[in-house]
Amino acid sequence: MSAENSAARAGTGTATSTATSTDARAAAAVLPPLHCLRRLTPGPPRLGTLPTGTPVWLVTRHADVRQVLTDPRLGRAPLYAPDAPPVSVVPNLLDDPQSMLNIDGTEHQRLRRTVQRAFTPRAIARWRPWVASVVEGLLDELIDQGSPADIVAAYTRPLPVAVISRLMGLDGLDGKRLAHWSDHALSTTAYSATAIRTALGEFAAFGAELIAERRAAPGDDLVSGLLAAAAESGDITEAQLVSLVIGLVVAGHETTMTTLGNALVYLLGDGREDWQRLASDEQSAATATEQLLRAVPLGDKNHLPGLLRRAVEDVEVGGVVIPAGSVVAADADAANQDPEVFTGDLRTELFAPLGAPMFTFGAGPHHCLGAWLARMELELALHRLARRLPSLRPAAPAEAIEWRHGLLTRSPHTLQVAW
Repeated sequence: MSAENSAARAGTGTATSTATSTDARAAAAVLPPLHCLRRLTPGPPRLGTLPTGTPVWLVTRHADVRQVLTDPRLGRAPLYAPDAPPVSVVPNLLDDPQSMLNIDGTEHQRLRRTVQRAFTPRAIARWRPWVASVVEGLLDELIDQGSPADIVAAYTRPLPVAVISRLMGLDGLDGKRLAHWSDHALSTTAYSATAIRTALGEFAAFGAELIAERRAAPGDDLVSGLLAAAAESGDITEAQLVSLVIGLVVAGHETTMTTLGNALVYLLGDGREDWQRLASDEQSAATATEQLLRAVPLGDKNHLPGLLRRAVEDVEVGGVVIPAGSVVAADADAANQDPEVFTGDLRTELFAPLGAPMFTFGAGPHHCLGAWLARMELELALHRLARRLPSLRPAAPAEAIEWRHGLLTRSPHTLQVAW
């Protein structure tokens, strides 16, 4: 899942506290599970305000969100034009004007072509047996460890880290260092602006060093493939390459970890009656994965109300004329719950095929490159876990969950389970 999608389903805000303070942990303990959050009721575009004070048009209906994400008059690059109003209070991974996320048109297509071959459904299918073996290995270790256990530390965090490490040739990557960089790169209120800039600088240096290593000794990995494609095109800058590499590292593990953890909070709690069916076959797990991706957000949306775009000319959306220069937020979570398009809820629809496209991975030119990889990891992770541990249950009530918070995403920091 892309960094933009994870951010838009959560938010960016003011850096005022630390992620590990006693007060922060106490506050996190009373947060509701993500599937219990209330969404905006879909309706015509309406005006709101970002934490920076910048006015923003909130777009919530399914058809309107699709238009915002696919209309070339609404782009990412204009958000960082010289005359653009501020859209974030603290620095974050999404703010680099040279990143693929913030480039539109033919230049964006050119950059995207350098990485998309590794993420096609056909390419991802070749990884399925290996990802399944990683899943089974982690489950063996979890079961050997014994009940109770923290399933975040044993399963939801190491799985996507192992997959993206293999894909990018990062064997031996320090998981704690990666978590440190990712948490700072996606921080809202967890860290100070100074701490975020320092971590992003370290992360960029890591990306530059990795690129230098692959240039000296290319391998069969995504980074080497990126460099070969860049050399062939001849017009991708070094800064863009570094941005691509560190963006892939974060997006390749953070959002899958977050989605899997939040899905388990639902499935082992309010959705407990469906746990056995997840174990029945991979197709049931695949269908449930789509519904969970649609209905369970990645974050609280306290600061950033949607996938941001800026109008380069007057645009009519849902019967409302949005003036040129305006910032627009496409609320994918509200659109994914639009009662004109989707009926029922997770309790009634978990194993029902989607009746329309969802926008969890965005749409249009900036549709998440890693969507198929995320789907595959989640399907296998849920199916194999339910099959191996049919009696899995929470070891503590939902109110006791310790949350990762103050970031663009929110997920369990720990999740004690028993069987």
